[in-house]
Amino acid sequence: MGQNNPSNGHEDDYDWAKEVEAFEETKAGVKGLVDSGVVKIPKFFIQTPASATANKTTNRDHDDLLLQIPAVDLQGIGSDDDGARRKMAVDEIRRAAETWGFFRIVNHGVPVNVMDGILGAARRFHEQPKEDKMHLYSGDGRKKVRFFTINGTFQENNVANWRDALAFNFPDDVVDSQDLPLVCRKEVGDYMEHMIKLRDVLSELLSEALGLSKDYLARIECMKSEHLSCLYYPSCPEPDLTFGLFKHSDATFLTIVAQDDKGGLQVLHQDHWVDVLPVPGALLANIGDLMQLISNDIFKSAEHRVLARSVGSRVSTACFFFPSSTHLLKQYGPIKELLSESNPPLYREVSNMEYTTAYQKNMRHRIATLPLFKL
Repeated sequence: MGQNNPSNGHEDDYDWAKEVEAFEETKAGVKGLVDSGVVKIPKFFIQTPASATANKTTNRDHDDLLLQIPAVDLQGIGSDDDGARRKMAVDEIRRAAETWGFFRIVNHGVPVNVMDGILGAARRFHEQPKEDKMHLYSGDGRKKVRFFTINGTFQENNVANWRDALAFNFPDDVVDSQDLPLVCRKEVGDYMEHMIKLRDVLSELLSEALGLSKDYLARIECMKSEHLSCLYYPSCPEPDLTFGLFKHSDATFLTIVAQDDKGGLQVLHQDHWVDVLPVPGALLANIGDLMQLISNDIFKSAEHRVLARSVGSRVSTACFFFPSSTHLLKQYGPIKELLSESNPPLYREVSNMEYTTAYQKNMRHRIATLPLFKL
């Protein structure tokens, strides 16, 4: 790629498609750029001035604004005979899902060594020599396992994120270890075993938080398949010009995140960007667009982003929950049990496949997808 930024030279000579093609041909990702000693980031990573400076306010900019994301404690929710501890957890989830769409989970049952293992394995994969991972480099989301920077179709004026991803698709809770790279095989398998168990717990609690039977979300199979992304955010020579991950909500029903101790994740709350500070042993969960849709806006899908950093790298994992393979074309709309004359449906029915297709198209242009499905 070299060390020159075409945008700092003769603009008329800049060939966007050629620069993207040259980057993709390396199959080395953003980590490869950093390893090459790049001092100016390629133009297709650069945000517009408006995007780069918008909403820079964070909770650290206000002495009187001490915003902290809510915490949900799952300790003892299945053993309390009178249900008091479970009711407390349900209430905590309800408040968090209604007001933030984002919450920290403690006492969740995932061992610390399993969490450390998946984060360590993610770093190990991304920091291995390019030659050992480039065979997995692909923008094709249909692959079971792939490594990528640019996901899917990328058109001129689109902006890439300053991060690399190792992604796995696990339809219908099936985790086939033979499909997993050896460098992270055990850690991914162990982590997914616990993610599926935690999904089942949260599915019940979210159902109850909506005033439904605890098996409601399980019966409609809206969170029966998983997509795991192991994300690597290298240091950036020009962090003010780009993002590790630009502002977005998730096209999921639910997402569970593990992050290392570096920080950089932010969630948008009351028009302020709030730092989601790392807490040892805790996981994060956020409501996705499709959960907001079926809850008829009772639960809120959280917009979030990751800042680029000038020194050091950051690692995180995101486990996205989608419908089972038999329900990809099933129409999901506002849950009828939640509707009334005073609370009519706000959205039309949509399948996961239709929504995801629209989301991927609109995300490139920074267009929110959920409002497009409002009645």
